[in-house]
Amino acid sequence: MNDLESESAALIRRATNQNIARIVEIRAGVSENILSDPSKVTLDDINWFIANPGIFVGEENGKVAGFSAADTRDGFIWALFVDEQYSGRGIGRALLERACQTLKSAGFERIRLTTDPATRAERLYRRAGWRLIGHRDGELLFELSL
Repeated sequence: MNDLESESAALIRRATNQNIARIVEIRAGVSENILSDPSKVTLDDINWFIANPGIFVGEENGKVAGFSAADTRDGFIWALFVDEQYSGRGIGRALLERACQTLKSAGFERIRLTTDPATRAERLYRRAGWRLIGHRDGELLFELSL
């Protein structure tokens, strides 16, 4: 995939420390997949992903519109969120593709993620070919063979 996603015209790039505040803002501002315990996502987590290969942001017109994080330690997509004002523009699909590529490059043949049921995220993953394989901590558990 090119850094430019033609359908959304969003630039997908590695996140930097300068993006942390916007990442936190996007994560906190969602209306679906709301964290029941905000302490489960820490600045240390985000800093780990910035120091390692797995966190990307999607920009549109110079503004960070979303982010994804792929955990190269366990093959899970740790996060994929798009600011709702940018919804439907292909940014989530582009970020998902980049996260999958990151895990494939790390040597994973099967990757996983979780999401709440009956959400836009669930629909995105199903359309992208992810297969529901069970439940984990009250969320749907999906898997994709690369």
